[in-house]
Amino acid sequence: MKIVHTIADLRAALAPFQSPALVPTMGNLHEGHLQLVRAARPLGDVTVASIFVNRLQFAPHEDFDTYPRTLEADCAKLAAQGCDVVFAPSEKELYPEPQGFKVLPPPDLADILEGHFRPGFFTGVCTVVMKLFQCVFATASQPGHAIFGKKDYQQQMIIRRMVQQFNLPVHIVGVETERAADGLALSSRNGYLSDTERAEAVQLSLALRALARDALAAGHGLPDQLPALEQQALQALAGRNWKPDYLTVRRRTDLQPPTAADAAAPASLVVLGAARLGQTRLIDNFEI
Repeated sequence: MKIVHTIADLRAALAPFQSPALVPTMGNLHEGHLQLVRAARPLGDVTVASIFVNRLQFAPHEDFDTYPRTLEADCAKLAAQGCDVVFAPSEKELYPEPQGFKVLPPPDLADILEGHFRPGFFTGVCTVVMKLFQCVFATASQPGHAIFGKKDYQQQMIIRRMVQQFNLPVHIVGVETERAADGLALSSRNGYLSDTERAEAVQLSLALRALARDALAAGHGLPDQLPALEQQALQALAGRNWKPDYLTVRRRTDLQPPTAADAAAPASLVVLGAARLGQTRLIDNFEI
């Protein structure tokens, strides 16, 4: 496995290949990331993982400076999964000057849910992903693949839309969320949880499952009942000392609230949630 730190070295390493498969990460890898690598390997003739903590997607009060950086351990895990190339650029390499040009996703998709509670987050995500795509796929003669986990549901949807509108030669592949035995979605930020918080953390996924059951039970009445159902779910978590941002039922196609027609086809819906437990913010979702 090659480990490269510059764009020039990355492109040199990828020059002999026609169709890379990329797994973009911020490092501190866990089994969920490794599942993405395993999904990537059959899709291209070279498997690439990027490791870069992207300042642009962190607000000033968020955990950019303390986000775990474990490059040596990450590379060992990637090598064990058969990854071919690791691209681990410095901030100066990827942003040699202040990033004046940015990718602004449409507000109807980027300013709701995660984007509402983390303003500017998806602009940072889209900008760095666009850069990574240009770095990895510039030398490819065939369309490549980029693999993302479904835990970041809204992020995956926005990136898919970006690729479509910019006609990028990249296929976006979504992989199901990897979970611990108790159902907690794996996340690098789970490492922030104390033992007590870790035992409690599964309540977010349980609350979303309960909301999904209530949505199915509401049937055709879902659009009218949804605000009360969501409020009930929020209050249940808040009663356990969580600070929930949102627990909601949305359409899979555009993450807008469901209509009566959508309620008649529950397989078109997804439940999503984000909540803070202690100092740790967790997100999760389930497709109904």
